[in-house]
Amino acid sequence: MIGGSEQLPQNNIIVHFFNYYGGYSGTYYPRDHYLSGKLLVKQVEKFTNDRMSVAKAIVKGIGLNIYEILYHYYKHDKKEVKETIDWIKQNFFLNVEQAQEIKELLAYEGEVWMRFYADFKYFLPEDFVMNKRVKRPPDNPMNALVSFGNTLLYTKTISAIYQTHLDQRISFLHEPSEGRFSLSLDLSEVFKPVIVFRTIFDLVNNRRLQVEKHFEKNVNYCVLNEEGRKIFIEAFEGRLESVFMHPKLKRKVSYRTAMKLDCYKLIKNILEEKEFVPFSLKEGM
Repeated sequence: MIGGSEQLPQNNIIVHFFNYYGGYSGTYYPRDHYLSGKLLVKQVEKFTNDRMSVAKAIVKGIGLNIYEILYHYYKHDKKEVKETIDWIKQNFFLNVEQAQEIKELLAYEGEVWMRFYADFKYFLPEDFVMNKRVKRPPDNPMNALVSFGNTLLYTKTISAIYQTHLDQRISFLHEPSEGRFSLSLDLSEVFKPVIVFRTIFDLVNNRRLQVEKHFEKNVNYCVLNEEGRKIFIEAFEGRLESVFMHPKLKRKVSYRTAMKLDCYKLIKNILEEKEFVPFSLKEGM
C-alpha cells in the first residue's frame, strides 16, 4: 500500500474521494508540476482588474448550452419549452451583458438553471421530475443524478486544469475559497448541460436507469445504488470520450479534450487578451 501510494506523485496521478451520497469529499493532488510564475501573476491581475468579462462569458455559455438542449426537445414536439427558450434569447443574454457585479451574474445563472429544471416535466418520466434542486443530501432520484453527475464533472475538470499552467484556486465566477478548487467550478459549468444532463436524459428516457431498480431511498435522502452508479459512470465516461468535428481545428475531438481546450482558451485570454468564449454545444452538434 505504501509503495503504491508513492507511485501517485511520481506519476502525477490525481485521486478523488467521494462520500456515501456520491458527493465530493476531497482530492489527493500531487505537487504542481506545471508551474508558471508569469501566468500566476497574470491570472491574479485578471481576477483583480477584469473578473467580470470572464464570469460573463461563463454564464453566457451556460445559457447557450441550456438553450441548445431545450431547442432539441422543442424540435421534437415538446413545444412547452418555448417559453424558456424565448426568455433566454430575449432576456437572459441581455441581463448577463448588462450585469454590473458578480452577485447579479449569479442571480441570472440561478434563474436559467431553475427555468431549465422546471421544464424537465415536459420530456422526462414523472418519477424523475425535480420540484427543486436539493444537494446535501439529494432528496429524490433526479437530485441524486444531478449531484453525482456534477461531482464527476467537477473532478474531471480538476484533472484537466492540472495538465495546464492555470492555478486552480483563482476563479472568476465563483468566489476563490479554501477547501475547494474554485476554478474547476467555473470551467465545469458550461459542460453541465452538455455532459451531465444529456447523460441523465438519455439514461432516463431510455429506461436504463429506473427508480425501483437503481436507487436507495430513505426518509432524508436518495442515492444511486451500486448498479445505478456503474451504469451512470459508464454512460458518463462514454459521453466524455465521444467525438465531434471541431469547427476551428477541423478535426475530431472528444468532449474530454474540449474541456482542456477551454483551459487553453482561458490562458490565451489571460496572457494575450483574446476573447474567452467557452465551449458551445453548437461546436459538438
